[in-house]
Amino acid sequence: MSVLSWVSVAVFLAAYALIATEKVHRVAAALGGAGIMLAVHATGAEAAFFSEHAGIDWNVIFLLLGMMIIVGVLKQTGVFEFLAIWAAKRARGRPFRLMVLLVLITAGASALLDNVTTVLLIAPVTFLVCERLAVNPIPFLIAEAMASNIGGAATLVGDPPNIIIASRGGLSFNDFLIHMAPMVIVLMAVFVGLCYLLFGRTFRYDPERAAEVMTLNEREAIADRRLLWQSLAVLALVLAAFVLHPVLHYEPSVVALLGAGVLVAATRVTTEQAIAEVEWPTLVFFAGLFVMVGALVETGVIEELSRAAVAATDGRLAVTTMGVLGLSAVLSAVVDNIPYVATMSPIVEQLVQAGGNGPAQVLWWALAFGADLGGNATAVGAAANVVVLGIAARNGTPISFWQFTKYGLVVTVVTVVLVAPYLWLRYLL
Repeated sequence: MSVLSWVSVAVFLAAYALIATEKVHRVAAALGGAGIMLAVHATGAEAAFFSEHAGIDWNVIFLLLGMMIIVGVLKQTGVFEFLAIWAAKRARGRPFRLMVLLVLITAGASALLDNVTTVLLIAPVTFLVCERLAVNPIPFLIAEAMASNIGGAATLVGDPPNIIIASRGGLSFNDFLIHMAPMVIVLMAVFVGLCYLLFGRTFRYDPERAAEVMTLNEREAIADRRLLWQSLAVLALVLAAFVLHPVLHYEPSVVALLGAGVLVAATRVTTEQAIAEVEWPTLVFFAGLFVMVGALVETGVIEELSRAAVAATDGRLAVTTMGVLGLSAVLSAVVDNIPYVATMSPIVEQLVQAGGNGPAQVLWWALAFGADLGGNATAVGAAANVVVLGIAARNGTPISFWQFTKYGLVVTVVTVVLVAPYLWLRYLL
């Protein structure tokens, strides 16, 4: 690697260390790292702001912005309080039952929407229901972020890396359902068990709180029925457009911004009210992170690492598959899985073509599983994780980098280890 490549690695590792140790605020660390990358010409304005593969992913930024505005309007209707009471009553006030319910809802929704949208919708419900039951919301938020990444792996639209893989590999929505969804169901069953081992034994059931919740009428929580129906109509159209992306060819970011614009224009909500719930620090953090990772792409660091790992497998499909799975899980834990997949997918495409496009298709599924599940390992491994941390900080219950990561590493190791024999038995024997 060149001197500039080593400099970019040093800057990234320094910024990452600051984020992990929380010596400075993560936004300051990301912006500082991005600024240094630009100053030393590890990347430039053209690449940082306009490159599809090595710059800020504006689709992610504007998808988040649009959905945050929609969620902010929805919050004013009282619908999240309604859902919180409904969920608590269905769980009969028992914290672990509630966690299982919310985790399964999150995973299912993430398969149909994208995982970022799902956590934006489920997090407000989580805070309200935990307040009702007087339990700590942090374990619920961490579990929901991980469930969104696992559930999102099941479909083409569930996780942004899957969209990149589908485009590069010529894969359809049904391909993901056939090859990814069955294993995702197994992983979710295992994840529920992990939730009990990691969190469930710390919960305390409060019979008085539970009895109080059971007497509540969730319908009384709705504050503005007209605004609720208007918001739900717009949200339904937005979600339908997400699912119909292969047909309509509208990017999720465009759909989210259109939905937010229509909702603000067609209702009595003011602009100030609409943007009050926007997590601006989260959006800025993503921008800085994208610039730093883009610098690693521009200087060839990520491609060099990927090629070296693939070369070490010596062209053997079984070894290559396990190498792609493991490498993707490790690197997606360190850098955001979106730019990683954008860099790795051309290499996998060459390997698939060299393998005759038949059995070698397994490499696409190894890449998808590794990137999606590896995103659970650290607080910055996936977009959903970063969003959850931002929402938690805004609501006065901050989640530290290591608080998330100590659970994420366990979940990632277990799920990736389970995927390895699945790929081996189904595709390589």
